[in-house]
Amino acid sequence: MLIDTYGRVATDLRVSLTDRCNLRCTYCMPEEGLQWLAKPDLLTDDEIVRLIDIAVTSLGIEEVRFTGGEPLLRPGLVGIVERVAALAPRPQMSLTTNGIGLKRTAAALKAAGLDRVNVSLDTLRPDVFKTLTRRDRHKDVIEGLDAARDAGLTPVKVNSVLMPGLNGDEAPDLLAWAVEHDYELRFIEQMPLDAQHGWKRDGMITAGDILTSLRTRFELTPEGEEKRGSAPAERWLVDGGPHVVGVIASVTRPFCAACDRTRLTADGQIRTCLFATEETDLRAALRSGAPDEEIARIWRLAMWGKKAGAGLDDPSFVQPDRPMSAIGG
Repeated sequence: MLIDTYGRVATDLRVSLTDRCNLRCTYCMPEEGLQWLAKPDLLTDDEIVRLIDIAVTSLGIEEVRFTGGEPLLRPGLVGIVERVAALAPRPQMSLTTNGIGLKRTAAALKAAGLDRVNVSLDTLRPDVFKTLTRRDRHKDVIEGLDAARDAGLTPVKVNSVLMPGLNGDEAPDLLAWAVEHDYELRFIEQMPLDAQHGWKRDGMITAGDILTSLRTRFELTPEGEEKRGSAPAERWLVDGGPHVVGVIASVTRPFCAACDRTRLTADGQIRTCLFATEETDLRAALRSGAPDEEIARIWRLAMWGKKAGAGLDDPSFVQPDRPMSAIGG
């Protein structure tokens, strides 16, 4: 079991498979990209599967989310999914992707055992997409979403970040489109995880702003805390259901008290929080020949020291040095 001093138990593991990405989203990294991790520093496929095996069989992990960077850039992704699906007990598996390449891989991922996907799409306008991501790949994402739904990687969740002056007016249009295509839309408040440290709280589009905008066109009924559990998104029924919309308000409505996540970076570090400034090295233990029991002990110790909250409401908050692409959202 992965428990901390506040009684929270981690059952959800986020695994970053690579720090690389084929987009350059303005809220994540600079246009020129980043200094990528050297290949020897990355966990191998075997190391990733071994750590997930330890997490599932010894530490109580029930859900595994593959992230990046962009996880579809990992050459061994399908094989990793297939091997994790063979674990006993079998964890639920999902993947967070920008959708580029999903048209090509959705069917193979489903056959390997992946349960569902989260796809990032911030706008319905190709020109705004190009401005936000610095790449002209809007059509590829739309086709990837269709392929995921057709392959049965459902519910297909769409993650959107709204930015003032760019796509800040698109919330109602995005929800209408998601309902039409049977996707579950989730808005995410912009978080301080950009490599250039350009995030500012003033002027950000908040959960309250998003809900006000949605209510100009839709009736929203809260699902309630009982259904939410430890999920990061607050959800509302859209026009009485069955469709729902979620808002992840990490900045203005933090949900740290119910957090059930632990994170493994692409280079084998444990992070107890997306906004943590400290890491615990599992890669060194792996490569020094440590047995599974010792790796599990190190992991438990890391989680025991998890802080009460992310501290975004603290004026002295220090943004993590690693960008989101290296941590795994």
